[in-house]
Amino acid sequence: MFGNKTVVDMIDRSAENPADRRNFLRAAGVAGLGTVGAGLIGGAVASSASAAAPSDGAVLNFALNLEYLEAEFYSYAVHGRGLNSRLTTGTGERGGVVGGSKVPFKSKNLKRYAAEIAGDELAHVKFLRTALGGAKVSRPRIDLRTSFTNAALAAGLIKKGQKFNPFADEQSFLLGAYIFEDVGVTAYKGAAPLITNKTYLEAAAGILAVEAYHAGIIREALYERELFAPAAAISAARDSLDGPKDLDQGIRRRVAASTGRGDESSGRIVANLVPTDKNGIAYSRSPGQVLNIVYLNPASVSQGGFFPKGVNGAVTQSA
Repeated sequence: MFGNKTVVDMIDRSAENPADRRNFLRAAGVAGLGTVGAGLIGGAVASSASAAAPSDGAVLNFALNLEYLEAEFYSYAVHGRGLNSRLTTGTGERGGVVGGSKVPFKSKNLKRYAAEIAGDELAHVKFLRTALGGAKVSRPRIDLRTSFTNAALAAGLIKKGQKFNPFADEQSFLLGAYIFEDVGVTAYKGAAPLITNKTYLEAAAGILAVEAYHAGIIREALYERELFAPAAAISAARDSLDGPKDLDQGIRRRVAASTGRGDESSGRIVANLVPTDKNGIAYSRSPGQVLNIVYLNPASVSQGGFFPKGVNGAVTQSA
């Protein structure tokens, strides 16, 4: 059914160590591959390990780092506590979480939204950890305190010497969530072309869809509260970190208004709850660009911001 080269490529890219490659193949129901000689597999895998593209396991581990961040943020916001320590183990240095507390929600609906998102992010962490098996990375050190202050300062939401606590109240919570919600969507879309295994790709697409729902919920809540200016400032700050292209979009935009006579008026302001290009397609960010944002640094670095000691896994350097 499969040629030897195809078999080796599948094994090589399914995870980050030989045991997990075998686990993945068994989980995928490809039992017949056991007839392939061990010597053939070992030699061919070694010869192809230097491929330029990151393995599927490396891409999913990169995503797992981001899911740790989101899961911790929403878990603290809703429950006042972080992830169970059993869900934080893996390869690489395991770090603790600084900051985080229960948000004093006043709106029942917003509290319900946050609780649902928290549940989804927890499920994402569990799913990716299971899918990766022994190749999964541990939770890196996460900063939910100083990082938000620095992000808010960069966006101009606060002045030097002030602090921004996303857990202080509902408005702060929404702005804190907005800082990285859109980033998750663009990260998964940008990673999609890097994933070669269809099973992994389908799973990543499913998580992308959920992250997009989450981002839409946060954007709509910001819009309903007319937090247009701070949202625009955060959008501009993200744009300043991820490269020269103007990709990021706030929750409102100006469009040309046709007069019906072939000309256009000066334009009008409309809602922009779904940030897309002219074709209605969401934009992408490379892993390096995503790290620029979560490290809060436009330079090529390997740590900072929300991840003071960097992320775990093979993909750690920002663009």
